[in-house]
Amino acid sequence: MSPLVLFLVAIAGGLGAACRYMLDFAITQRTRGVLPWGTWAVNVTGSLALGFLVGLALQVNLPLEVKLVLGGGFLGAYTTFSTWMYESLRLIELGAWRAAMVNLLGSVVSGGIAAMLGLSAAWGLF
Repeated sequence: MSPLVLFLVAIAGGLGAACRYMLDFAITQRTRGVLPWGTWAVNVTGSLALGFLVGLALQVNLPLEVKLVLGGGFLGAYTTFSTWMYESLRLIELGAWRAAMVNLLGSVVSGGIAAMLGLSAAWGLF
């Protein structure tokens, strides 16, 4: 990886993290209950975008550098596995087992569906 690509991945990662924070904050301020809807929304939209990027890459042969910057940099920092796990464990610690299972399983299922929709959308466009 060239120094320029590494720099662009770092910049894209910073932008992805900032976008994650803003969306999570906006949703958290507007929702109630114990489920972490902000993190859920971030991970589902990130899965949708990554599915689209993969579909696009398969259709138009995107350069490796573009895939690294957008997929590894922006979307890698935008989505958040560690926060999802932390929030699920926090729900378990609070005794909210049902909410924890909804968060864990619901995130996996909705993220998988979103990724498939993104992939299908890219295939449909190209």
